[in-house]
Amino acid sequence: INPLHFFTELESFLDDSSLIVADGGDFVATASYILRPRKPLSWLDPGVFGTLGVGAGFALGAKTSRPDSEVWLIYGDGAAGYSLQELDTMVRHGLPVIAVVGNDGAWAQIAREQVELLNDDVGTVLNRSAYHQVAEGFGGKGFLLERTEDIPKVLDQARKIARTGIPVLINLLIGKTDFRKGSISV
Repeated sequence: INPLHFFTELESFLDDSSLIVADGGDFVATASYILRPRKPLSWLDPGVFGTLGVGAGFALGAKTSRPDSEVWLIYGDGAAGYSLQELDTMVRHGLPVIAVVGNDGAWAQIAREQVELLNDDVGTVLNRSAYHQVAEGFGGKGFLLERTEDIPKVLDQARKIARTGIPVLINLLIGKTDFRKGSISV
């Protein structure tokens, strides 16, 4: 699935009370071009230095402080590795965050420059892990999203399940794009 297409659909789907938590590199930077915060203090991210791993903690705090808001956690697959286990905390405390993992099996933001400059992808390749199964293992609900035409249905189902108090994770299999080619990673 093209991440630009996914975020365009998600932007139309989010409601006015949605809070967006962003934790990742290339996938999250792509999201920042399309997803708009609904109001002040409704976009949380790792900041300019890219402190990966804050996503689940930020999402837990956002859902706790604004329980009536829908909290969307946008994860890169690399960043998800730092705090995905907090889905267990979300389940135990009944905090129904909706997480989306942009799964391209890579540290794409790093690979883009590294491969071009060094002709080597060492340290940038990840597995296309079954993050949706991890969510299920913790007692949440997981979806594997592989087809563009399924985006509206999966988003709708994720929202309905979250409204019952269950955290949700969408494992979004994304393709590579050159959308951010030339961007600088610090």
